[in-house]
Amino acid sequence: MKYLELTIRTTSEASELVADVLWNYTEGGVAVSDRNDVIALQSGKTGVFWDYLDENFRSLPDEVLVKAFLLPEKEGEIPDIMREVYSCRERSAGEIDFGTLEETKREIDGDDWIEIWKKHFRPIHIGKIVVVPEWIEYRAEEGEKVILLDSNMAFGTGEHETTAMCLEFLQEELKRGEHVLDIGCGSGILGIAAAKLGAEKCFLTDVDPVAVSSARHNAKKNGVEGKIAVEERNLADDTQISADLILANITAEILVALAPAARSHLNAGGRVILSGILPDRMEKVKAAFEEAGLIPVKEARKGEWCALVLREAK
Repeated sequence: MKYLELTIRTTSEASELVADVLWNYTEGGVAVSDRNDVIALQSGKTGVFWDYLDENFRSLPDEVLVKAFLLPEKEGEIPDIMREVYSCRERSAGEIDFGTLEETKREIDGDDWIEIWKKHFRPIHIGKIVVVPEWIEYRAEEGEKVILLDSNMAFGTGEHETTAMCLEFLQEELKRGEHVLDIGCGSGILGIAAAKLGAEKCFLTDVDPVAVSSARHNAKKNGVEGKIAVEERNLADDTQISADLILANITAEILVALAPAARSHLNAGGRVILSGILPDRMEKVKAAFEEAGLIPVKEARKGEWCALVLREAK
């Protein structure tokens, strides 16, 4: 099958925002190539191990390439995509460097790019959790919890820091037998990790039907579908779900809007883990959740991204 590969040149700090826009238009996936992420991972400073290193990566430019794989008939939507990206840049009011935003496109064979893509990734270790692409055979060490993700997922390194912080906090905060709510679940990686770490029930929500389908598929692949319920819905519209631990790896603007709803779904003594926050948005997110009755008790930062753990104010 033929795909149209759209590449947008940007920066590390803007790559998440650009990728979020592209995900709204693609059924073929999004990939983020960031040399700085590879350097950080290999340095060991992130606490994450990634055992792939291309011998030529140091010669790559500092810019980040965000690629979307579009169906050919969606070529006419590229101007809409770029308008959304430019709108993100305008809303940042100069606080985020988006780089050149130069766009290029080319037609590629779907089977070819998937096979090339697969060669670039290996298991990623985050504490007890090991994230493994489904096409790799991996034998778990004692105590490791393996999460298999389907090949239709983008293992983009630009997304990895926000997810890694969530997974690290999840391992610190989750108590066996608790109920977990993952807002904006995407691939389902956080909910699946919670189920494997001992959660009794995990509720996963997303407004994107593609994400819902992917999360259900990955839950089944990991043998935890009995513990996981995935629904296409807006959390604010739901009054039935309550949880001891809430996870949300989303952009700061959405987190701010979700603060009151998240608080209303949290059981007494519960905690909230937030990630996907740029440093200059931290105070705004904290303020929104403090107004909702939740105060920060832990903070983390990896690269350009921050994460929080919050509890009820006493």
